[in-house]
Amino acid sequence: MLERDYNTQRKKMKLPEYGRSIHKMVDHIMQIENREERILAVKGVIDVMGMMYPYLRDINEFKHKLWDHIAIMSDFKLDIDYPYDPPKPETFIEKPRLIPYQQSDIKFRHYGKIMENYIAATAQLDDENPAKPVNTELLANQMKKTYLVWNKDAVEDSKILNDMVFLSQGKLKPDPEMHLQEVNDIFKQQPKKGKITTISNQSRKHK
Repeated sequence: MLERDYNTQRKKMKLPEYGRSIHKMVDHIMQIENREERILAVKGVIDVMGMMYPYLRDINEFKHKLWDHIAIMSDFKLDIDYPYDPPKPETFIEKPRLIPYQQSDIKFRHYGKIMENYIAATAQLDDENPAKPVNTELLANQMKKTYLVWNKDAVEDSKILNDMVFLSQGKLKPDPEMHLQEVNDIFKQQPKKGKITTISNQSRKHK
């Protein structure tokens, strides 16, 4: 009985998009002793690989890529004269460079940086500006909603208002008697499709 050849038992392909036949061709070329015959065989394989992408095969950058792929499939062991500088194995084992992310100091992560920016902007408004108390109340309610995302338990309105005073560095002084939305009402709210109310839109209505 012939022993079955399962893919799981075969050598892992370096570039699966080319298929096992191309990889076998490259493996065969590596066994050719004559250097000139090896380069001729590689050129033939390059032509076959190019047929898989006929609309790209005449572009120099694409040809360069095909030769690079030959080097990769041969595990960088194919001894030929490459028309381009072949890639080095070290290129594929280098650790990726760290991307510098902007670090910002967020005082309360459950409110987020955007909320802090809104509070800072509202704090800069003149006390005579009618938008200031409106925005203050809207922001306080939004802070309560955001707080409840992190903590499903009930939260005292005084906690929210005190946090607002802290985040505004004392520039916002919400009325201690301000009544924020009830927790049950917040969880019942469902936003309507196609209609989004923003803090700025609400402010314009009260101007």
